[in-house]
Amino acid sequence: MVVSSATIDSLLKEGERYEPPKDFRAKALVKDDSLYAEAEKDFEKFWAREADGRDWAKKWVRVLEWEAPFAKWFVGGKLNVSENCLDRHLHDGRRNKAAIVWEGEPGDKKALTYYELWHEVSKSANVLKSLGVHRGDRVTIYMPMIPELPIAMLACARIGAIHSVVFGGFAGNELAKRIDDAAPRLIISASCGIEPGRVVEYKPLLDEGLHLATKKPERCIILQ
Repeated sequence: MVVSSATIDSLLKEGERYEPPKDFRAKALVKDDSLYAEAEKDFEKFWAREADGRDWAKKWVRVLEWEAPFAKWFVGGKLNVSENCLDRHLHDGRRNKAAIVWEGEPGDKKALTYYELWHEVSKSANVLKSLGVHRGDRVTIYMPMIPELPIAMLACARIGAIHSVVFGGFAGNELAKRIDDAAPRLIISASCGIEPGRVVEYKPLLDEGLHLATKKPERCIILQ
């Protein structure tokens, strides 16, 4: 069966709109479209105000430096993503509120408050530093969708390491390509991942990827 480009174009046009329930809208941070209008009117002023809600180690000197096709936002500013995701919530009433609520495929559940998540990320960051990972080093993360995945990402951000997240569905040869692209000092992975109706063995795929890769990492961390 051959489908014409006109048919494809018509199928791509989606006109349906699903309005949120009134009680959901009432509790939402953004309740109407006025935010879009405000941003369109003066987008630099809008984003400067939004950025003021973050914790900056050094405030920017210019909101935007635009030389097509290159854009630099918040020029001269410095911040730590991990600290902004976690630390600033330890003192504003969110300390004991849930930051991550997770349920695994078999039904196992885990909830981490902002304080608990901060504690786990801090421990993980110290482990990375003890293994020789420093600011600017690359870390490849090859994990299933579990809480330890964002913990690893935030730990890298905390110490200034660059993390490359590889999709867990990739086979060994695809993983090898991404290892060679990133040339990581360390890889964080898991023994397996549990998906609907099956267990994916990550460790054998990682072993294959390491065997095929030409740029070998110094170490690997495997979550059991």
